[in-house]
Amino acid sequence: MELGLIGLGKMGGNMRERIRRAGHTVVGYDRNAELADVHSLRELVDALPAPRVVWVMVPAGEATQATVDELAGLLSAGDVVVDGGNSRWTDDEKHAAELAERGIGFVDCGVSGGVWGLENGYALMYGGSPEDVARVQPVFDALKPEGTFGAVHAGAVGAGHFAKMVHNGIEYAMMQAFAEGWELLEAAGPVTDVREVFRSWQEGTVIRSWLLELAVRALEDDEHLEKLRGYAADSGEGRWTVEAAIDHAVPLPAITASLFARFASRQDDSPQMKMIAALRNQFGGHAVTNTETRP
Repeated sequence: MELGLIGLGKMGGNMRERIRRAGHTVVGYDRNAELADVHSLRELVDALPAPRVVWVMVPAGEATQATVDELAGLLSAGDVVVDGGNSRWTDDEKHAAELAERGIGFVDCGVSGGVWGLENGYALMYGGSPEDVARVQPVFDALKPEGTFGAVHAGAVGAGHFAKMVHNGIEYAMMQAFAEGWELLEAAGPVTDVREVFRSWQEGTVIRSWLLELAVRALEDDEHLEKLRGYAADSGEGRWTVEAAIDHAVPLPAITASLFARFASRQDDSPQMKMIAALRNQFGGHAVTNTETRP
């Protein structure tokens, strides 16, 4: 299969490599010419045989909207656009309607896996018509982890990003729980080696998980997280999760509290947020703020 891929940053670049390893052809475009295979979206579209599949992997919001707008003028009826960024699900319906006017299909795909996806595979949650999803299926199969699980057709357009949004909301709460436990262990007297306590939980406990493994990795690099300032950003999906909960009258106290804790981190040097920042850096390569730097 031949695929156009727009956005070759931390996620997109590794995704291009994984798809190529599976035997598919990828034509990549990025504003950074050193990363790109072609120099414009026009060149990317012209390099692909019709009907085309073009995957957009750029920041949500204005960048995604501008890319979809430009593709709408370049692609032809029968082509399919995939939005694999962290777009809000409500934007998906808008993009799908815009492209449908020209006979172009649309699939939204929530992607999880961070900087580890190249080797481990990416968890994929996608939404769209069965026909459009089928067109992209070889790429989904190339990106997903080995085995039965790791990819799901979540529903119609918007369902993929909605599922990924809730996934990230849960992630917020899980990271917050690890961070709170770590701070309490550090503050209390009886435990003398917090890092080894965390390490011991990796086997035989009900909280063993990949996040726990990443917490241990972070503590191996900086045992007391003294190099980090207690500041953690939020990508927007935690906010959208809480907003959706309000819209549907679904109580989300843990996820909401974890979002508000990140807001608190911007006012004080929170020890808990040092762990949150360390975990986000470990699994996604997200930037951290060290003790000498202010945001």
